Amino acid sequence: MSTMIQFVANYDDLSTDKGYQFKFHCDKCRNGYMSRFQPNAIGIAGGLLQAASSIFGSLGGAENAAYHIQRAIGGKAHDGALETAVAEGKTYFKQCTRCGHWVCPDVCWNAGAGLCEDCAPDEQEELRAQQAQATREQIQTKTRAQDYTQNLDFLGRTPLVQCANCQAKLAAGQKFCPSCGAPNAAAQVPGRFCTGCGTGLKPDQKFCADCGAKN
Repeated sequence: MSTMIQFVANYDDLSTDKGYQFKFHCDKCRNGYMSRFQPNAIGIAGGLLQAASSIFGSLGGAENAAYHIQRAIGGKAHDGALETAVAEGKTYFKQCTRCGHWVCPDVCWNAGAGLCEDCAPDEQEELRAQQAQATREQIQTKTRAQDYTQNLDFLGRTPLVQCANCQAKLAAGQKFCPSCGAPNAAAQVPGRFCTGCGTGLKPDQKFCADCGAKN
């Protein structure tokens, strides 16, 4: 009875008609290793594959041809190459006895706990990560607590002023358009106040009615 091949859940089969090669991934970070290329010991010639592609392609199309090509590179030679690659790949990974995942020892393995970092996170890494998460949440909370709309006219009472010449947006008190220089007929005239006592003055008033100062 043939033995089962372990460690097959996280690999890519890169085998071709020229030989066998496999890429193994860490179950946590998905980084990994590629096995060394193993030439096809059976020595399937390229002509045989081309013939198979031609014959079976004419009978059942490209999918049928691909199926028979896969049969040509499969079988005992393929299983033996996979088993060799698995034995090689297992030396680069650690298996967590709690969850069963195979992880890379440099990034995803907690050597002190003897478990993967999903099951036993590194204390300092977890602390830094939680501090960053808490900082992000506090910034969001404090940012939302600020009122950024207190100066907006929600009732639309402040008219939107545009330049009559170029249609550029103008502030209410701008006398001339900053884009084209045209005068703004809707410019608000600033209020006048007495330089002596601060009393409000009319636009054409030369002397203050309260203190008599000339303005």
